[in-house]
Amino acid sequence: MKRLLIPLTAAALSAAALAVPAGAAPSWASDPLAPKPADAYSNAFFWLDANGDALRKATQYHWDAKAVAKVVAKGGTTPDDGKPGSTAPTANAPAGTKVKNVNLPRTIGKVFFLDNKGEYRWCSATSVQSRYRNLVATAGHCVFENGKDDVYDKWVFVPGYYGGKAPWGIYAGAYAFTAYDLDTYDDYDGDFAFVAVHNGFQFAGDKQVTKDEYDKWAGDKWAKDVEIDAATYKKCVDLNGKETSDCWAKLSTTTDIVGPDYKGAKKQAYKEVDKDEFDKAPKGDTNGTQAPDKTVADHVTKSEYEAYKGPGYRKIDASGNFTITHYFLKYWVKETSKTDYFRTLFYVGVAKDTGRLGDVVGGQGVAWNQPLGQTVTAFGYPAEAHPDGHKAFTGVTPKWCYGKTGTKTYQANMFRVETHQVLKCSMTGGADGGPWLLKYSNSKRTGYLNGVTSLFHDQDGNDRVDFISSAYFDGEVADVYNKANYAETKNIVGPNGELLK
Repeated sequence: MKRLLIPLTAAALSAAALAVPAGAAPSWASDPLAPKPADAYSNAFFWLDANGDALRKATQYHWDAKAVAKVVAKGGTTPDDGKPGSTAPTANAPAGTKVKNVNLPRTIGKVFFLDNKGEYRWCSATSVQSRYRNLVATAGHCVFENGKDDVYDKWVFVPGYYGGKAPWGIYAGAYAFTAYDLDTYDDYDGDFAFVAVHNGFQFAGDKQVTKDEYDKWAGDKWAKDVEIDAATYKKCVDLNGKETSDCWAKLSTTTDIVGPDYKGAKKQAYKEVDKDEFDKAPKGDTNGTQAPDKTVADHVTKSEYEAYKGPGYRKIDASGNFTITHYFLKYWVKETSKTDYFRTLFYVGVAKDTGRLGDVVGGQGVAWNQPLGQTVTAFGYPAEAHPDGHKAFTGVTPKWCYGKTGTKTYQANMFRVETHQVLKCSMTGGADGGPWLLKYSNSKRTGYLNGVTSLFHDQDGNDRVDFISSAYFDGEVADVYNKANYAETKNIVGPNGELLK
């Protein structure tokens, strides 16, 4: 990324939390996504409109096959970066879905966004514990563009996403936090992000309102015109006979070709015809009277002559001049006027506040500076085909991998990676951003976030993904997480379903 650190306003974050000592290189960076409720509502509405059509059209974040490579060299053992630390998950997290032997956490879901080409994309993510119950953890490359225009557009999180539905609401991103080196240098050793999201909401239908209510409504709204009869229109106008804002009349005129003796014929009009029809037109004062004074010859260029497709007669004379002759016939016509009456009905879309993310689905704990070689459960929505073209996953439902991480850190030079942790797993693209949970409790459905899927690797060279890797969660991750903890977000909709300012 090639941009400067963007500080947030004091209203959004604690000034003390944001302070960086003079001359010190920051370990974190932040960017606004949609701090204002109106912008957040617009982003969420983009995905929810038309019964979630945009959600269903989205495809997983795309990795080129060349990016699925071996982890090229082994690094050292667990980095020495200070004492281990953690924050506990939300107690009594709501139950999720049970699939075979694993109870899926309710905290996981998909993030949706528009990439730098305008394509509808998604990655995997999870809710994590935070001061304001409003943080989402995912991969940094699922939030920050690759060296272009800061962050992705229309970023939202949908926990429990399935088939275009947002069962627990949609949560629009307000602020994004990541490692300074990822933000500045595209260094994937910091490929993680914490995003503070606004309160979630769901659409709760619509209702018809008055014009005054419609004008004051700040959320989704639309108007529909319906035809009414003259009697209804008459009742709708005010005492002075003036139209109201929602009832109106439209005068329309139709023109019909008739003969000169037709009762109601009012005037003559000319119509261009081809030379054949002009020559065959009857003489005299009848419909279709020949009108020689309406023969017009235009001198044109060669290109105009060749491009002309109308009824005019084209000719090249002996001198090589290009002409197009237009012929017109006179017609008798009559005009008929008609008044149609309409009433405009006004509607507003009503939204329902679903509350803070962590209160609705819970939040996983976060751990850092933990020893390598521990057992983790990694979740995600894999969908990308393997490098050999085999498509093992659909991305519709979440999958998981279970096992111990490698006992050493690994390098992947293509992404400036020097200290990734690895896990044997065959999940493919779409799972990126998904959580790696230490000490995952199958009964409580909670654990400690200690990584997010960043890269995919083919270690044995058979063109199938067999390893995934994550940034090692060290003290820098803890620092970024701590800064994100101070990000305050807002309600988007009020108690009556209105958009708040």
